[in-house]
Amino acid sequence: MEFNTTMFEVRQSPIHGRGLFATTFIPADTVIGRIEGVPAREDGPYVLWIDGRRGLEVTNEMRYINHAAEPNAAYFDDLTVMALCDIYPGDEITHDYDGDGQLGQDEAEFEAMA
Repeated sequence: MEFNTTMFEVRQSPIHGRGLFATTFIPADTVIGRIEGVPAREDGPYVLWIDGRRGLEVTNEMRYINHAAEPNAAYFDDLTVMALCDIYPGDEITHDYDGDGQLGQDEAEFEAMA
């Protein structure tokens, strides 16, 4: 599945380092992108933990999604990132790392995605 990568750009973030920012209006329930990566055995700044024991080092622009207690996007089990509400141009795209924090994937699905 191809995603519209013109919806966002990476730039300096007031939250932390670099962040992912909307360049166009993104309506609620829009799929923003899909997390891509390679298996990781150790924690790191761009590692997403799947079911608490398998790490995925995110290698695409989704790695720049910063944490917010009131996020405007969420990660789903198929590793898609979806807008939880309308996101306006210039808004930073954020996810709640402390929410569920882990995705539940079975081994075959995880291997296919990595």
